[in-house]
Amino acid sequence: MPAAFFNYSIINALWGEKDEIAQGLWYDRFMKLFDTHCHLLDARYNEDRDAVLARMRAAGVLLALEACTELDDIPGLLALVRETEGLYGSIGVHPHYASSWDAAAAQTVDGALGGEKIIALGEVGLDYHYDFSARDVQRACFAEQLEIAAARGLPVLIHNREAHGDVMDILRAHRKGLRGVMHCFSGSYETARDCVDLGLYIAFGGSMTFKNAVNLRDAAKRLPLERILLETDCPYMAPTPLRGQRNEPAYMAQYTLGVLAEVRGMDAEEVADRVWGNSLALIS
Repeated sequence: MPAAFFNYSIINALWGEKDEIAQGLWYDRFMKLFDTHCHLLDARYNEDRDAVLARMRAAGVLLALEACTELDDIPGLLALVRETEGLYGSIGVHPHYASSWDAAAAQTVDGALGGEKIIALGEVGLDYHYDFSARDVQRACFAEQLEIAAARGLPVLIHNREAHGDVMDILRAHRKGLRGVMHCFSGSYETARDCVDLGLYIAFGGSMTFKNAVNLRDAAKRLPLERILLETDCPYMAPTPLRGQRNEPAYMAQYTLGVLAEVRGMDAEEVADRVWGNSLALIS
């Protein structure tokens, strides 16, 4: 893939001209990856977060997007992304916490979206598996946050668990200005096409490597490559052969990328180049 494929101005704008990586370290790497959804603020990283970040960079994962789930995350998330090279953030209320959504919450989210290194809204959507919040409350919370994202021109990180019909109805009703990604995608090719038809990206994570994920790998094989992203959703969804363990961004490069390359019939380096470019397009 020629160097011109990458929008270097976006990278320099994100990292800043004084950042060591923006000054040239990343130019020398053959393979570059962007973990488009992680939760490194999670307490499971408290003892070794710096080591996890070092392994992430050593594996070629040069950018990562820290996803917010609840209002209480916001101060810590803002601090973490401000202090960590290559880590950027999203702000939003996950459907598990939709019962906390009100006018004050909307104001808090909207204000935090103006924070340093905040480049997306999320993680938002619907979760009908756990139903920790009433479904009508989830739908209202999701719809109102889509409106905030559209007003700010930000991409959205979308959570969809056992709620595809309602998720799609809400997305179609808010398709004007809609940008974003179906996070941790777990559906069929046909479901993915519905999302791509709305202009969304599809993010595959460690679940694509699971033995029984035949339909998921089929979707990854058949979708247009320009609509595919990679993510970890760490500390969750560690790929095979580490399933059940704490996940981390380095594993995306070590395991998940290889499975995507295999199902596409391509070299891992070429897939990495293409997905890197897709990731930049998501946030540009």
